[in-house]
Amino acid sequence: MFKGLGNIASLMKQASTMGPKMQEQMEELKSKTVFGASGGGMIKVQANGIGQILNVEIDPTLSKQNDVEMIQDLLPAAINDALEKQQQLRLEAMQSVTEDLPLPGNMDDMLKQLMGGDDRDDPSGLTPPTV
Repeated sequence: MFKGLGNIASLMKQASTMGPKMQEQMEELKSKTVFGASGGGMIKVQANGIGQILNVEIDPTLSKQNDVEMIQDLLPAAINDALEKQQQLRLEAMQSVTEDLPLPGNMDDMLKQLMGGDDRDDPSGLTPPTV
């Protein structure tokens, strides 16, 4: 009956070391950048590893043509592309933090859901759709 308590205590001890590792990973993610694009590169978005949009480039031909509708269609797609790549970076960082913990086999799936990596299994619909 009490055999599991030793395992839980060990797990809790290992988990307590995750805080500094998590903080370190978050700082590293802030310095990493990803790029998303849409419309064959007509709109490019740069984001950092924590999901902040850093830069948006719009091809001058779109602004010269005054094609607001095209920009409105392409911009969310480019942002979603960048954020999808950012989520992958974040997932990889989380996996590196938890790799030493004896977690159940389906923990990768749980992390993906927690980090918003796989919206097919997300019944809440809170994960942003990919375009």
